[in-house]
Amino acid sequence: MRKLTAVAGSVVFLVVAPGVVAGLVPWWLTGWQAGSSWPVPVRVAGVAMIAAGAAVLVAAFAQFALGGRGTPAPVAPTEQLVVRGLYRYVRNPMYLAVLAVIAGQALLLGRPVLLAYGAAVAAAFVAFVVGYEQPALARRYGAQYETYRRAVPGWWPRLRPAHREPPRSPVGRDPDGS
Repeated sequence: MRKLTAVAGSVVFLVVAPGVVAGLVPWWLTGWQAGSSWPVPVRVAGVAMIAAGAAVLVAAFAQFALGGRGTPAPVAPTEQLVVRGLYRYVRNPMYLAVLAVIAGQALLLGRPVLLAYGAAVAAAFVAFVVGYEQPALARRYGAQYETYRRAVPGWWPRLRPAHREPPRSPVGRDPDGS
C-alpha cells in the first residue's frame, strides 16, 4: 500500500472508529454537560488523560500508516507488523488511548455514566483482541507475531521498551520461509 493511501485510510478510520467510540457516543450519553462538580484536581486529571489519550492515538495511527504501510482497519491491514514506537511498550496502545479519553471525559465532566461506558468498551476491546485480532495477527505474521507477543505485554505497558524487534518476514510467511 502506498504511504499516501495508508495515511488517508488511517485518517478515515480514526474519524470513524475512535471518533464514534470516544467522541460521538460520549456526547450522546452526556451532551457534553457537566454532572457532579468534582474537585478541580480530578477535572485537571481528566483533561490530562484526554490530551494524553489523543496524542497516543494519533501517534499509533501514524505508526500504522507510515511504519506499517497500512491502516488499523481490518479491511486494509499493514504490510508489516508494527513493533516500533509505542508498540515497544504495549501491544494495544490504540485501545488504551481510547479508554483514557473516555475516562478523562468522565473525570472532566463529573459523569460516572462515562466510566460505566468505558468499562463496557474495555470489555468489548478485550473480546475483540482475544477473539479476532490475536488469531488474525498470528495467521498473518506467524512466528514474528508470536515472538512480539511474548516480548511485549498486551494491556499493561512496560516501563522500558522491548529491546529487540522480531525478525521481519513477508506477509503471511514465517521467517523460516514456511
